[in-house]
Amino acid sequence: MKLNIALLAGDGIGPEVINEAVKVSDAIAKKFNHEIVWTPALTGACAIDAVGVPYPDETHEICMKADAVLFGAIGHPKYDNNPSAAVRPEQGLLLMRKKLGLFANVRPTFTFPSLIDNSPLKRERIEGTDLVFLRELTGGIYFGEKGRKDHGETAFDTCTYTRAEVQRLAKKGFELAMTRTKKLCCVDKANVLETSRLWRETVQAMEKDYPEVTVSYEFVDAVAMRLVQWPNSYDVLITENLFGDILTDEASVISGSMGLMPSASVGEHTSLYEPIHGSYPQATGLNIANPLATVLSAAMMFEDAFKLTAEAEAIRDVVNKSLEQGIVTEDLAIKGAKTYSTSEVGDWLVANL
Repeated sequence: MKLNIALLAGDGIGPEVINEAVKVSDAIAKKFNHEIVWTPALTGACAIDAVGVPYPDETHEICMKADAVLFGAIGHPKYDNNPSAAVRPEQGLLLMRKKLGLFANVRPTFTFPSLIDNSPLKRERIEGTDLVFLRELTGGIYFGEKGRKDHGETAFDTCTYTRAEVQRLAKKGFELAMTRTKKLCCVDKANVLETSRLWRETVQAMEKDYPEVTVSYEFVDAVAMRLVQWPNSYDVLITENLFGDILTDEASVISGSMGLMPSASVGEHTSLYEPIHGSYPQATGLNIANPLATVLSAAMMFEDAFKLTAEAEAIRDVVNKSLEQGIVTEDLAIKGAKTYSTSEVGDWLVANL
């Protein structure tokens, strides 16, 4: 099978972790007799430096022609520390989501038996956790009208949703729940926000189409609390853009490291696969970043974009083996144990495939 993949390494540690995911993907392709055609493209701060915009038209064309996109990270301190910057790397990510129609971010959170004690939460609270957030990606406050008035003394950001935007995200949530334990939680703030009331009434109207799914409705602040109390009580959760951004980062620490969790962004055109972590500029070029989230994102890509389940399982199996044997970067290493560099972890995964 020929796989055409757009490769967007991005900024910071993005190129380093992407390099290891490419090595592992190429090893899988060789093992299962596939051909991967990688097409690199610029996005983020490196794109601004090169051509002045964070998501160039050329990059978009490459993504549209690809079967899938494997993405690293976006962000650079010179923009983070400059609130008045006219162009920012993160604008490239928002534009990419909008232009590719990536309206659903799929963010799993699960635990690894060999790392369960790495979590800041007690073992008995997190054992058995296996949940998935579906975060709406192209609406809400990030895309609503925003600006300043009163000579710059007042700022506003408007949260706007249409019923159609809620329906298409909720539909994916119901469908995903049907493949799992048939439990769905709609996360909102319907006691305060009109957009949340639209979310709730829209999902309630869809329940009749999925009679086997048990649906619950919880306020976002309650979910934030319960995620650290009993995360294993959740299965599939759907929510709007801002709430999902915050809650998925909270959920990511359950596993013990943000360097472990993969994600996918899916929708109208080419699906995108990326680690949940940021560009970690402090570690750029040091060869210490954990590549496993990106490698597991590649596994999601094989399974979801190409329906290659055996290939995805082979990647997940070798990642679990590396964790069990302590072949890990410094963020996961037990005190006093040997640590491995980013590239050494990738080399070990390839050798053990």
